[in-house]
Amino acid sequence: VSYVRRTQQHQWRCSEVTFHCDNQALCEEWVQVTNEQLSLLTNRPKSLLVYINPFGGKRRGKRIYEQKVAPMFRLAGIATTVIVTERANHAEDHLKTEANLDKYDGVVCVGGDGMFSEVLHGLVARTQNDHGVDQNQPDAELVPCSLRIGIIPAGSTDCICFATVGTNDPVTSALHIVVGDSQPMDVCSVHHNDVFLRYSVSLLGYGFYGDVLSDSERNRWLGPARYDLAGVKTFLSHNYYEGTVSFLPAEDDVGNPRDKLQCRSGKQPLISEEQSGDFSDWNEIHGKFIAINAANMSCACPRSPKGLSPFAHLADGNADLILVRNCSRLDFFKHLLRHTNKDDQFDHSFVEVHRVRKFRFEPERHILVSLEDLSEPATKTGYSTPLGSWSCDGEILPEVAIQVSVQCQLIRLFARGIEEQQQQQCVSDDPCTLSALEPITD
Repeated sequence: VSYVRRTQQHQWRCSEVTFHCDNQALCEEWVQVTNEQLSLLTNRPKSLLVYINPFGGKRRGKRIYEQKVAPMFRLAGIATTVIVTERANHAEDHLKTEANLDKYDGVVCVGGDGMFSEVLHGLVARTQNDHGVDQNQPDAELVPCSLRIGIIPAGSTDCICFATVGTNDPVTSALHIVVGDSQPMDVCSVHHNDVFLRYSVSLLGYGFYGDVLSDSERNRWLGPARYDLAGVKTFLSHNYYEGTVSFLPAEDDVGNPRDKLQCRSGKQPLISEEQSGDFSDWNEIHGKFIAINAANMSCACPRSPKGLSPFAHLADGNADLILVRNCSRLDFFKHLLRHTNKDDQFDHSFVEVHRVRKFRFEPERHILVSLEDLSEPATKTGYSTPLGSWSCDGEILPEVAIQVSVQCQLIRLFARGIEEQQQQQCVSDDPCTLSALEPITD
C-alpha cells in the first residue's frame, strides 16, 4: 500500500507498506476493497490537464515532471493530458478558447509564478466568459472557478507555492494534488477606469518593487541574477513618488496586519455574507511614497521566510496595503532588512499598513510648462516628475492610476495551506493512502 508520509520542513514523501497473507484470494480481496474505497473519495482528481513551461527557471520543468511528478500520478491512477508550452501565453490562450474543461478535475502548471499567472488568467477569463461576466467592469461580481489549480514548482521564483504549501518541492506539491487537497484563494482584480488590466494573487508593488522589475527587464540575459542587480541600483537611486491612496478598510472582525495571527492550515478566518458590502467609509492618504505594496498573501519565500506581510491571509477577502513614506536611505535599508529576520518590518514611523477590501491610487501629476514660450499650446508641457510603474505578480502594468478589488476566494488550489509545526512533527499522523498494488506472488 502506497501512502503519504510527512517528513521535515513541510515536505511530503510517498512511502509503502507491504502486507503478507498466505491466502492468495484474501490478499486479492484486500487490494480490491482498498482500491474501491479510494475510488469513492470524490475530492481526488481522476483526470488532469497539465501545462509544462520548458523555458522557465533553469529549464528543468519537463524533466521535473517526467521524473518526479508523472510517476506519482500514474501510481494514483490519474489520467493526464500534457501540453508543453511553445511560447508566452500559450497556456492562457489555450484555456480561454480551446481546452475542453469538462473532461478534467483540475489544471496543473509546471513552472514558476509566471506560468501560474498564465493558467490563472486563462481559467478565470474562461469562467467569466462562460457565465457572461464582463471583466472590464470593476464592480462586477466574478464567478469562482470550479476547477482547482495545481502548482509544480520549477521556476526561478515560486512564491505562490511556498506561501500555500510551505516548501518549493515538486514531490510534495504532486502529493497534495493526488490526495485532492483544496485551498481557496483570494485574487485581486486590477482596472484602469473601465478597462481590466490584470489579476494578482501575490504582490502588487509600486515605487521600489515596480522600479526593480522595470530595470530587471532590461537585463533579462542575466537570468535570475538580474533581480539582485536591479535591486541594488533601485535602492541606490532612492526614488519616491507622490500620489493619493484611497482605500476601503476591512471589517473589524477579520483582524489586522499586525495581530500576529498567521495564516495556517485549518485556521483561516470565516467570511461573513455581509463582508462583500461597502458599509464603511473610504480613507484617503496623500503623500510621497518610496513604496506602495498590496499583498494578498504573506509573500514568503526562501529569501524572506516571513514575507512582506507575515500575517496576511489567503482567503479572507482582503489584502494588506503597505505604505512606505519617503525616508532616508538608511531607514529604508533597515525596513528591507527586517524582511529577512524576525523583527517587525512595520515598526517604523514611516511605514503604515492597512487591511483593505479595495483601494485606488492616483499619481500626482505636476505639470511643467516650457520656459521657451509660455504662450505655446499644451504640446510643450510635460511631467516634472516620473510616474513610476506597478509590478503585478512579476508583470509591469501599462497604467499607474489603478483601482483594485479583492475577489474573495475566486480560485482554489490543490493545497491545504501551511501546516503548524507540531503537525509536521507527527510524521506518522494522518497518513493518506494513495493506492493498493496487485498482490505479490512468488
